[in-house]
Amino acid sequence: MILSETKAPWYLAALDRLNPLLVALLQSRLHWPLSAGLMAVTVTGRRSGRRYTIPVGYHDVGDAIVVMVSDAAHRQWWRNFHGGAPATLWLRSRPVAFHGIVVPPPSAEFGARAEQVFRRARFIAGIFGVAFDPAIGLTDGERDALAAYAQIVVFRPTMQGAST
Repeated sequence: MILSETKAPWYLAALDRLNPLLVALLQSRLHWPLSAGLMAVTVTGRRSGRRYTIPVGYHDVGDAIVVMVSDAAHRQWWRNFHGGAPATLWLRSRPVAFHGIVVPPPSAEFGARAEQVFRRARFIAGIFGVAFDPAIGLTDGERDALAAYAQIVVFRPTMQGAST
């Protein structure tokens, strides 16, 4: 996987400063204005062993929760899910145990998951720089461009209680 080696956009630092507030809201009774498209993910760092919680946009596509990571080269959290890892997802202020895994960009699942998200919320394609046409589907060129900019993490529920 090759990810861009460019400087992180200015707005990512601003979003990082908002993360504690967003997480607090997503874990509270005041979650409802945000919960339709945002959730908090608690994960344990593979190298650091430190637990941390961050807000992310998500899409419930029926069989899984899909998170498309924009500016993936400048984000670290998703790397903890290479090969799979447990996580707690805070959905509508409730902690639920899930297992997350990074979907490899060359895989058919990468394109299929991106299409699921783009069909569910068409404006998302534009955020990721893709001119998605639902009648045609994701072209090879669009998929390649998406793979150079983004990563996809798929979360499936576990059978046990919430923990990480």
